[in-house]
Amino acid sequence: MDVLLLELPIALWALCGFVAILAGVIKGMVGFGMPMVLISGLSSFVSPELALAGLIVPTLVTNGLQALRQGHAAALESVKRFRRFLVAGAITLTISAQFVRVLPAEALLLLIGVPVALFSLLQLLGRTIVISNPTPKGEMFVGAVAGSIGGMSGVWGPPTVTYLTALGTEKHEQIRVQGVIYGLGAVVLFGAHIASGVFTFQTAPLSIAMVVPAVLGMWLGGRVADRIDQKRFKQATLAVLLLASANLIRRGLMG
Repeated sequence: MDVLLLELPIALWALCGFVAILAGVIKGMVGFGMPMVLISGLSSFVSPELALAGLIVPTLVTNGLQALRQGHAAALESVKRFRRFLVAGAITLTISAQFVRVLPAEALLLLIGVPVALFSLLQLLGRTIVISNPTPKGEMFVGAVAGSIGGMSGVWGPPTVTYLTALGTEKHEQIRVQGVIYGLGAVVLFGAHIASGVFTFQTAPLSIAMVVPAVLGMWLGGRVADRIDQKRFKQATLAVLLLASANLIRRGLMG
């Protein structure tokens, strides 16, 4: 695999870098979407397993930057508020990551993609779904679902964003909370896929190479996000969420 990476043509590296910039722009705008864009885009040029390895380091770095954008105190407050989500997600992510080479993820992708697509579509059509009284069990359930799909596919944004949107989370807080949740999830994902054999010395170079273009794209997207109001932010979030869930359904049906 290391020889294969070294022999990749420059044009292919450039395409991968472009995908990373695009993923960063989307993440900078709405706070999520990087793993989905990276896994979908990179899989068009390299093997799915290498694409999964490729998203690990840029996801880890950009989520750290996103979580700490408003300071350590705000990040710690978000950890405290969503601690049940984080714990449940970490446990299921670690477990499901070990089956990435054994069990097909198609059924799981469909189970997540279909309800998230319906939620996003209803919200965009004006049918508001609100969680006014969140419960600890409900939060742990969503965290467990997000972790399960994240471990097998590297994508855990849709159920997380669906939950935060239903809670009516304010724009800047939602972006920060997503950074905290995804950042801690990325740490777990990193360790889990070292154990699974997906992230190795052979696959690491591609992942490391994606960091700079991903951070650049995130900075560009952040400039856009700072200029839009809460209503447009929610619409943009739902639009990306709908596209993301449609992609999950596509992957579930087509493999």
